[in-house]
Amino acid sequence: MSVARMLTGDRPTGRLHLGHLVGSIANRVRLHHRYESFFIIADLHMLTTRNTREDIERVADNAREMVTDVLAAGVEPQRATFYLQSAVPEVGDLNTLLQNLVTVPRLERVPSLKEMARDAGKEEMPYGLLGYPVLQAADILCVKGQVVPVGRDNAAHVEVTREIARRFNHLYGEVFPVPELISSATPTLVGTDGRGKMSKSRGNAIALADSPAEVRRKVRGMYTDPNRVRADVPGTVAGNPVFAYHDLFNADRAEVAELKRRYQAGQVGDVEVKEKLATALNRYLDPIRERRARYEADPGLVDQLIVEGTERTRAQVRQTLLEVRRAMGLTSAYSRLRRRAERSRARPVAPA
Repeated sequence: MSVARMLTGDRPTGRLHLGHLVGSIANRVRLHHRYESFFIIADLHMLTTRNTREDIERVADNAREMVTDVLAAGVEPQRATFYLQSAVPEVGDLNTLLQNLVTVPRLERVPSLKEMARDAGKEEMPYGLLGYPVLQAADILCVKGQVVPVGRDNAAHVEVTREIARRFNHLYGEVFPVPELISSATPTLVGTDGRGKMSKSRGNAIALADSPAEVRRKVRGMYTDPNRVRADVPGTVAGNPVFAYHDLFNADRAEVAELKRRYQAGQVGDVEVKEKLATALNRYLDPIRERRARYEADPGLVDQLIVEGTERTRAQVRQTLLEVRRAMGLTSAYSRLRRRAERSRARPVAPA
């Protein structure tokens, strides 16, 4: 590989939102010019928490929306390889080989898995969800990814990948690069309800594809200082989601500073603060909307990107899997058996 490779992606469970943008997509946009970039549409990972027939039937549409969101955010199609995870079955083969290089207690220490199970309404953790980090390791290592930009909640998953890569190389020889984790500098974005991170499943997200009117509606309903019953009551800025969003998305820093001063002094109401936030968010999202409209105006483009990227990725994964099997000695084991069988068939049959 002449250029280092980056692997990143999302589960196709719906449109991407501002939490995705600040947590990982902004990093991808910044980094995809520097690395050969693979973007996974992780529908096998989706099955760990969403696996009804209806969920699966929506994968194609959700994949199309997700890729369009990533392109709208600023990733250039000629610099990215998008692929559908389930259409590369060799990833499952690699997952089977790698799962023996990590223990159950190690996986149980990954903090986000219990949270994922809880968000999905699972009383007990499915086997596939416990193995989520191992499948993620297979995703990264199958294309020999060297850098992985992730949000902070996925950092522990990538550390499992690093451990598996080192373990494999120690046992069987150098096959995999040990990937570098690139974390977002932005903390997890709180949802509009103020109850944990922004999430599609929690219904507290502002989607990148939301219309200006939809953004205003969601901002008006945002959680704010619960102790502030009137505009003339001094309010709290620290930990207030409305001001957290102002800090991240309002480019008018003087306006933000003045709103904070007035809010803490009881000189401005929540309505005005939220109205200015909605204006700032729509100004921030307008270029994304414009790019989305441009890509949507080219019918079949996104489908073609996914199909071509999947075929290219599968060729790469087949090569990686062959290297893995050779390093482990699995190909030679079957070859020896086959040669013995062929010699046996070639022997003359003794007369009765």
